[in-house]
Amino acid sequence: MKFSVIGCQHVHIEIFIEEMLKLGHECAGIFELENMTLASSLAEKYNIPLVHDKMLLLDDAIQIVGCAGINNEKIDVIELCEKYRKHVMLDKPAVTNREDLARLKTVMKRGFIEVGMLLTERFRPSLSTLKKQLNEGVIGDLVSISMRKPHLLKQEERPLWHFSKQQSGGIVNDLFIHDFDLLRWLTGKEVRSITGYMAKNILSEYPSFFDTAGFQVIMEGGLAAQLYADWFTPEKSWTWGDGRIFVVGTKGTIEIRLEGDPLVSKDALYLQVTSQQELTAIEESSIPITITEDFLNRIHGQNSLLQHVDIIAATEATIRADECAEIIYRMKEKS
Repeated sequence: MKFSVIGCQHVHIEIFIEEMLKLGHECAGIFELENMTLASSLAEKYNIPLVHDKMLLLDDAIQIVGCAGINNEKIDVIELCEKYRKHVMLDKPAVTNREDLARLKTVMKRGFIEVGMLLTERFRPSLSTLKKQLNEGVIGDLVSISMRKPHLLKQEERPLWHFSKQQSGGIVNDLFIHDFDLLRWLTGKEVRSITGYMAKNILSEYPSFFDTAGFQVIMEGGLAAQLYADWFTPEKSWTWGDGRIFVVGTKGTIEIRLEGDPLVSKDALYLQVTSQQELTAIEESSIPITITEDFLNRIHGQNSLLQHVDIIAATEATIRADECAEIIYRMKEKS
């Protein structure tokens, strides 16, 4: 198959490019007008041409388009791809507000193209292992799930649109969509209620940029979940974000240190203790398929792990959380 990239604002698109190339597919080119540093870097690394007319990347020979454009502009690319009957794989989030969510739903309902999103957390070996353990009831019935996802900001390396809530969607839409997708996938339940906050502690020069957020989520059946993210990973950290997931069951607990522990290992650590077994580091299950292969399966009408209904549900829950969040200002704005 032949594919192209329209919009190269975030390095996440490299996941799609690399996995497609490893599968033997050909990239016709990358189109990007602003972030030429990233676009040029990927073009050079993978020997892909830079193209200055995006319409050339929608010709008949191309079947799939990858997109990591500015977040609130991705819906325009999705609709353009639908017009030319090109399947599209997106960096998250696909949309940033309820109006554009309605446009996304319309595209999916018409069914002319498949829309994918790089919700890569489902394809981590540690989280695939967690899903398997929960399905087998290893820690009994679920009681609660907590997810903590700090992120490294590196302000000087971020484009200006990252600090605009209108363009980026803000911390909730940008970071929590992974967590809402994981909650549905791990529990098999839908979100029932959401309460929470987003706070501003820094960068008064960007009034709509919030740096911290947290939510209490109740799933169907009453399962409680706690979600937290921030932009405060220290510059000297061994990782971009010391993400952790804590799962409590009636017969045991699980902790996953997604980026490992620098004093032990930089690989993910999966720690489990149950009523029958002392604290143990669990060996992760291998993942037989990549997120790109899963998307290609869907395009070919085969079974896939991630479907339109999952993308819509995670997106809708994230937008709902953003809408209901209490706004907290913890700094004085510059005069």
